Amino acid sequence: MSDDRAPLKRGWTTGCCATAAARAAYTAILSGEFPDPVTITLPRGQTPAFALAVHDRGDGWAMAGVIKDAGDDPDATHGVLVRATVRSLKAGSGLVFKAGPGVGTVTRPGLPIPVGEPAINPVPRHMILQALEAVAHETPGHHQVDVEVTIAIDEGERIAEKTLNGRLGIVGGLSVLGTTGIVIPFSCSAWIHSIHRGIDVARARGLPHVAGSTGSTSEAAVQAHYALEESALIEMGDFVGGMLKYLRRHPVPRVTIAGGIAKMAKLGQGMLDVHSRRGSIDLERLARLSREAGGNAALSDHIAGANSGLEAFELAESADIALGDRLAESARGHAAAVIRHSGITLDVMVFDRQGRCVGRSDPHIC
Repeated sequence: MSDDRAPLKRGWTTGCCATAAARAAYTAILSGEFPDPVTITLPRGQTPAFALAVHDRGDGWAMAGVIKDAGDDPDATHGVLVRATVRSLKAGSGLVFKAGPGVGTVTRPGLPIPVGEPAINPVPRHMILQALEAVAHETPGHHQVDVEVTIAIDEGERIAEKTLNGRLGIVGGLSVLGTTGIVIPFSCSAWIHSIHRGIDVARARGLPHVAGSTGSTSEAAVQAHYALEESALIEMGDFVGGMLKYLRRHPVPRVTIAGGIAKMAKLGQGMLDVHSRRGSIDLERLARLSREAGGNAALSDHIAGANSGLEAFELAESADIALGDRLAESARGHAAAVIRHSGITLDVMVFDRQGRCVGRSDPHIC
């Protein structure tokens, strides 16, 4: 059968839009005219052009804005207006970044930007600098960039409430992100990037114990169980492997993996990406675990023929068989293999949909 679906449309990162807006504003300062569209060069050499949504200028300053198009990605910032206001500074000042309305400020160590700086990541900063230097070199008599660039995002503070910025210590708005300038629809990279930054913040704060959770229910449950502060919570989602591989290189003293029955069953099968599309629950395996936990042959047969992992657990629970503990131990074994020789103490907790703990492993030093 042929698949007639059109390929998903790629989009532009916030950092890419901020770069285009800054280039247009700086061009207006030096030449008196706003380029529209404005063309920039991305880290991998692409040269997209952007239409200006707004622009204005006065004595020694100019502002331009670009509407972010995230393509077919379900990006919370799709359609926002990204503004850059550029102001001339005295010679030798260099490039100074400021956070305008809707752009956050870093308040905790561990991120790639120092505390007190606007949350504009290193790659967008470099992109903006290169774009402004290109404008200066194209303008006779200008070779040094001495300006203040203020990035603002309309509705950014409200949108940031839906992100993990608060947990990372970024207050007042969104981060200006992007490593290539291009948004790939439904890419895993942005989520894994947020996992890494969460670990970085926890390490910088010296937290002794972090918990990676597959969803909000397990996160709330494991936080309550261990009385963890918010910065210790890592929203790993389906990317157990992405979290563990980063922890192997950047260890913390203790890690708890917390998740629902289905996802922990998949981890127990050796799957480090526990999304539903990666595979299904092996009910035969759950049946074997039930026998190891003391279940009889009849229970094992019922579990092997269950409609779901949840039903398998209900069958085991009704027979007073600790299937959850066996599953947690199995999941811990596969997770421990990823962080072997790291010195991290690891345990796994399994929760049902109501947040009740239905299985847990013993802590184990990897």
